[in-house]
Amino acid sequence: MKLGIVGLPNVGKSTLFNAITKAGAECANYPFCTIEPNVGVVPVPDERLNFLAKLYSPEKITHTTIEFVDIAGLVKGAGRGEGLGNKFLSHIREVDAIIHVVRCFENVDIVHVEGTIAPTRDIKTIEYELIFSDMEMLEKRIDKTKKQLKSGDKKIIFESEILDRIYNDLEKEIPVRRMEFSSEEQKFVDELFLITSKPVLYAGNISEDDIGHEEENPFINELIEYGKNDESGVMIICSKIEQEIAALTENDKKEFLEVLGINESGLDKLIKESYKILNLISFLTAGPKEVRAWTISRGTKAPQAAGKIHTDFEKGFIRAEIVAYDKLVEFGSYNAAKEKGLVRSEGSSYVMNDGDITLFRFNV
Repeated sequence: MKLGIVGLPNVGKSTLFNAITKAGAECANYPFCTIEPNVGVVPVPDERLNFLAKLYSPEKITHTTIEFVDIAGLVKGAGRGEGLGNKFLSHIREVDAIIHVVRCFENVDIVHVEGTIAPTRDIKTIEYELIFSDMEMLEKRIDKTKKQLKSGDKKIIFESEILDRIYNDLEKEIPVRRMEFSSEEQKFVDELFLITSKPVLYAGNISEDDIGHEEENPFINELIEYGKNDESGVMIICSKIEQEIAALTENDKKEFLEVLGINESGLDKLIKESYKILNLISFLTAGPKEVRAWTISRGTKAPQAAGKIHTDFEKGFIRAEIVAYDKLVEFGSYNAAKEKGLVRSEGSSYVMNDGDITLFRFNV
């Protein structure tokens, strides 16, 4: 999973990136501090792996990972190449989802490119640039397709109609992710790699003083309302606090969070919300050699999940032996769960659930 962190300059993007990846990207109080995108790979925290490790004492524990890409602050005109815009936008096309950091705090010492704090305006500034970039890309594709229409090829006619429809909706400032397509149309749309087709999670960056009083912050309330209307995820984060948390040991981190009255770190929340907007789940495999988490799309069937481990597993799939994680915890061991009849044998039509502890049987 690859997530792109975007936002206007000086909203806290790189501070957040540093905190969640400990990558040490340069942060400064001026636009375009981030010229090349910074990339950090982060293991997905999963307490379930710790429990399984105690049971199996494996040689290694393998977490699934997320790749975060810190993309430079966008400005008005980025979609037309201003402020190194085209270069920055090309990096966004490569991600699975967009984390849009929105500044929701006032601080006279930190410059805002517009001079004032206004979440809706700031979001729209970025959204317009992403729309402009998609329109520019579509114009080239539409011109090429129009020249091929004379052939009468049904596939070309089909594609031309979709391209025109998307372009017209983009002109109305509707991002592709809010457009409706048939399953056949969606396959073609996915091949276009349009930026505004990607799911968005808005991360409202607040000050330390706002922690515990988020509902009193008018900027956060505005952001939550915008997220509802946009049918996108919204979360609240404090980049400054996340940076402090990142420097602590695991035990000190827990104590620090308790003092603040916070249940989980911003990274944990960010990952949970990212899984939600991308409709992802994890299944687990466990044994003396390795305890591991595997990320799949919700709705994936057992053979395809097996193929995530190795293509041979999918080709020669026989069955999946599965026990739910919570049942394993309840009874303390795989054998105890099996004695209670809680280890199920599932066939090729079985749809995987989050937390399924799975042993695949296959024959190649």
